[in-house]
Order: sequence, then C-alpha cells, then structure tokens
Amino acid sequence: MANVLSLTQANFDQEVLKNSGTVLVDFSATWCGPCKLLAPIVEEIAKDYGAKGLKVGAVDIDENQELAARYGVMSVPTLLLFKGGEVKNQTVGAMPKAKLAQFVDKVLAG
Repeated sequence: MANVLSLTQANFDQEVLKNSGTVLVDFSATWCGPCKLLAPIVEEIAKDYGAKGLKVGAVDIDENQELAARYGVMSVPTLLLFKGGEVKNQTVGAMPKAKLAQFVDKVLAG
C-alpha cells in the first residue's frame, strides 16, 4: 500500500500522536477477510485525501499487539481517526468507499 504508512509501536507516537493534523489508522490483520476487502479502499482514501492533509497508516495487530490493546481494538478492521493526536472518530468493519469518505469528512470538516 504505497500511500499508506506502516505503523508500528516504534513509530506510532511520532507519526500519529505528535501529528497536529488528521491521521486515519487502519487496525487490521493479514488473516482477516474484511480487512483484505477494506485495504484497497483505505489506499484510495489515502490517495484521494492526501492533498487535503490526511495521513493514512495501517497497524498489523498481530505484530503490534500493544497498540491494539492501548486503543481497545477487539475486532478488525477497526478504523480510528486522530486529529491533533486525539481519537476523534472510530468505526469497526469493512465499508464501501463512500461510507469511509463520510467518516473522514466528518472529522476533516470539524
């Protein structure tokens, strides 16, 4: 996923929490069917919204269990939208691009 940053325990604080802008974080797993369906949609959102200042990252919950635990991720895919380092919106499950765009627009507009 070229436009989606791989987030890990090592870079999460710097890339997400210390970022003053808006960051969409996709918590997923390689074995998760809905995650595989959502991944190309997240990639499209990253491409479409990059010019609007949205940064997009993905966390593999199997490789970064402490991040998943920190944010209470119980099901994947879970999407968290951060603004100024704080969680502003959250959703669980795969969704069409239009619904994901609405999810992002709500925080970008606010």
